[in-house]
Amino acid sequence: MIAVVLSKGIIVLDSHYYDKTCPQAEDIILKTVRNASIYDPKVPARLLRLFFHDCFIRGCDASVLLDSTTGNKAEKDGPPNISLGSFYVIEDAKAKIEMACPRTVSCADTLAIAARDVVTMSGGPYWKVLKGRKDGKVSKANETINLPSPSFNTTQLIQSFAQRGLGLKDLVALSGGHTLGFSHCSSFSGRLRNFSSTHDVDPNMDQVFAVELKKKCTKPNKDHGAGEFLDSTSSVFDNEYYRRVMGGKGVFGSDQALYGDYRTRWIVESFGGDEKLFFREFVDSMVKLGNVGGSEDGEVRVKCGVVNE
Repeated sequence: MIAVVLSKGIIVLDSHYYDKTCPQAEDIILKTVRNASIYDPKVPARLLRLFFHDCFIRGCDASVLLDSTTGNKAEKDGPPNISLGSFYVIEDAKAKIEMACPRTVSCADTLAIAARDVVTMSGGPYWKVLKGRKDGKVSKANETINLPSPSFNTTQLIQSFAQRGLGLKDLVALSGGHTLGFSHCSSFSGRLRNFSSTHDVDPNMDQVFAVELKKKCTKPNKDHGAGEFLDSTSSVFDNEYYRRVMGGKGVFGSDQALYGDYRTRWIVESFGGDEKLFFREFVDSMVKLGNVGGSEDGEVRVKCGVVNE
């Protein structure tokens, strides 16, 4: 089916977009993602993060997958994206799709489908991914300054999400993606020492938890691999993240801020108490995020790291 472009240039996506042109695309992606995750348990969290970081810059146009060139430093080499990984999984899936259906399935759609697959594989919900995105031709490292920071307060988070048409509920639901994953010390060490003129440790952090994190994140930090899982069941997609935040054990300042602000606290509590509700709202927000921006004058890249000749 055709993804309709409205007069404003907004692309209307469709879950049946490849039914006739590449019906095997989703199976190929699922198998590739599943195999990669068996060999490297970090793959699910990394692919989900890759999708967020893609959609938040120029919309979901796979601009995050483009490699830097001699004349252009791309998004993937911007400071917040240095720690992104598992690009090879999308490249591998795309190469297999190219053999089955050349120049048909975009890298942007491949990433969106893979992000759904890792959630479902990890015990989370399943949903039909809307498809028909095109791949953008522009990727600039300096635009990664627009990504929300792990040190943001709730007002900054709300503003960042609102710029992409996402509301309070979307902010809290999508933050629940932190149920999968790990953070290096550099993203939260500011909460552990010299936090403010009156507090050495962030007072919103559970003090026993702070002591544990200080042991893992020494100063100076000689272990560059040191850090903390973002929830205690970091390979399972569940609502444990919200329970941790409610107990003062959110790893990022931005996580804990959601519980400290009356505008978002009640949503954190709702999701912490009802996993099915969280799953429903997460799906709704992922579909919304997947509709953000995108490139109506884009292309279907043959290789995800380079624009077509």
